[in-house]
Amino acid sequence: MKVLVTGGAGFIGSAVCRLLVRDMGHSVANIDKLTYAANLASLASVADHPNYTFHQLDICNAEGVGRVFSREQPDAVLHLAAESHVDRSITGPQAFIDTNITGSYVMLEAARAYWATLPGARKDAFRFVHVSTDEVFGSLGPSGLFSADTPYDPSSPYSASKAASDHLALAWHRTYGLPVVLSNCSNNYGPYHFPEKLIPLMITNAILGRELPVYGNGQNVRDWLYVEDHARALVTMCVKGRPGERYLVGGHNERSNIDVVEAICDSLDVLRPRGGGARYRDLMRFVTDRPGHDFRYAIDSSKLESDLGWAATESFPTGLAKTVIWYLVNESWWAPLREKRYAGERLGLVGQQAS
Repeated sequence: MKVLVTGGAGFIGSAVCRLLVRDMGHSVANIDKLTYAANLASLASVADHPNYTFHQLDICNAEGVGRVFSREQPDAVLHLAAESHVDRSITGPQAFIDTNITGSYVMLEAARAYWATLPGARKDAFRFVHVSTDEVFGSLGPSGLFSADTPYDPSSPYSASKAASDHLALAWHRTYGLPVVLSNCSNNYGPYHFPEKLIPLMITNAILGRELPVYGNGQNVRDWLYVEDHARALVTMCVKGRPGERYLVGGHNERSNIDVVEAICDSLDVLRPRGGGARYRDLMRFVTDRPGHDFRYAIDSSKLESDLGWAATESFPTGLAKTVIWYLVNESWWAPLREKRYAGERLGLVGQQAS
């Protein structure tokens, strides 16, 4: 199988590329614009593999995207390319509109034109997997789970842009018959995660001896999904997903933000003690909450599990332990990012200017 992956130099996309090429023996054509959050070092293990090709390209470039389809002749598309950081969407929403909405439209149109040319069996087997987020559903209360039937209620410019792209993807299936499969996932974590998101930011800040900022009272809850489990789910959708269906992907690992930060601190206390009796929890500071901060996300992934046979393999304690160790061992990967692209400064406050 040859899969066209968009955003393959990003966090989730690089995990998908490594899984497909290195672990499963499939072929990948990777389209990535190489924005601030992309990192070709995340693809070092597959970069020279004969089954891997890379195209530096903006998905809003319709002509360029069309050329990639013609050249690569993929059997499936995994569309992951997106601006994804909520805080950045608050201070600079334009990039989210451009990439997440317009870029998704360009990908859908290019895929539709290409799919129409395929012969019978290949046309029937083709899938366009549109990768989205549970944030399109807004916020849950203390109980309940997001399901495929949950109404949309996005709270941030990021989640609104992803909601728009979800609607486009399903419309291209219903109107044109394009075999779209829609995926909405919970919060991912794991190795190779750009250090602006909660878990890698807390780990790298702690290693550097900097404050650990916790939004609001720290009680906001997320369902944490180990990135390699997510990559397996997406490949499964390429092979087994039914056109027009939505699959929710979660890790069954609900944790409050304060619990996550405390778990990171406790892990580092064991793996790299600060010395002098100091603990990493001493670095924690409560800061002004994010505007429009959703209280709780939780995923019902039973449809994916029962219909397609996928199951998460990592619990939160095992996945977090692997993640903390990876950042301790791989400072050469993340330190240049902290030095040159993102120093850990606060983002996402209303009135703050986009950088």
